[in-house]
Amino acid sequence: MSECIYVVQMDIPPEREADFNRIYDTQHVPEITKVPGVLGVERYKLEDSSESGMPQYLAVYRCASPDIPQNAAWKKASDTGDWKEMIRPYTTNRKHSIFRKLP
Repeated sequence: MSECIYVVQMDIPPEREADFNRIYDTQHVPEITKVPGVLGVERYKLEDSSESGMPQYLAVYRCASPDIPQNAAWKKASDTGDWKEMIRPYTTNRKHSIFRKLP
């Protein structure tokens, strides 16, 4: 299997943005990076787009193979901490994509 990126896009209500960013950076990303096969994570906030309705937040997870985001270790890590209860129910406009790295 070849390296890939797992791209997650989403919106969060403005009144939850502070908690979203704090929990993402201090809990969610550190837990996900412990999953075997996760090579790194970068986060972005939308500045401009030619597409209307584009989600405001983007996370790019570098993974050793495309099956990593669906495995049990990933699911356990993504449910750790405050993410599952305080953030996930309030996210909207979620999009998930996996891109395989070209040789």
